[in-house]
Amino acid sequence: MAADSTSDDSTSDDSTFGDSPSADSTLAGPRPSLRVAFVAGVTVRKWTRTWADRHPDLPLEVIPLGEVEGTHAVRDREADLGFVRLPIERDGLSVIRLYSEVAVIVVPRDSELATLDSVTTERLSVLESVVEYPPRGTVKDAVALVAAGVGALRLPHSLARLHARKDVAAIPIEDAPETEIALVWLADETTAEIEEFVGIVRGRTAASSRATPTPPTPPAPRARKATAPKPQRGQSFPRRRKGR
Repeated sequence: MAADSTSDDSTSDDSTFGDSPSADSTLAGPRPSLRVAFVAGVTVRKWTRTWADRHPDLPLEVIPLGEVEGTHAVRDREADLGFVRLPIERDGLSVIRLYSEVAVIVVPRDSELATLDSVTTERLSVLESVVEYPPRGTVKDAVALVAAGVGALRLPHSLARLHARKDVAAIPIEDAPETEIALVWLADETTAEIEEFVGIVRGRTAASSRATPTPPTPPAPRARKATAPKPQRGQSFPRRRKGR
């Protein structure tokens, strides 16, 4: 199965969650300084680990969400930032695109497509039933139906890997549109902590800071009034005649 075009997700990472929030998702310690939510299939460990290294006195609360958009947690102020899957309703939100996910088709392991490295959309037309993402129920249940021989399922690659089973195969679709993962927060409620976390996600080093102001442009030097040179000792200048 092909990897996501930019992501390095791995289902073995304990910061990638499935359908249900974990009761242990809140880090132990003082009251969280920042709450970060994420939809299923997104791996946030590398960013939360960097935050912990740089700000050990400001712990994060990590909130796993469901599979679809997930902006409700930010809009309802249950989270300060959210990793979401586009498209979303953007009104009132700051949105930063992070990476794209390859689309795959999930088929039974004994399907003739299961042996292919990739397929085209045209090739999928021979399938009797293809359920588009998102399915009506949970992704887990939809994959179980595929394993039972009930149609096929189109998914973002990270969700297919999250719900991988031995009796199904996920085949990349060469010409299908990719889905995108983005980081969002309420535009009018940006804080220094949010700015810092965004900087970490965007790869800023500890030495750099988005909050560092641009130094003011120094004022242009004032033009000095030209004066006639004074004669040195023993030197004289001819006097100008005044006009009559």
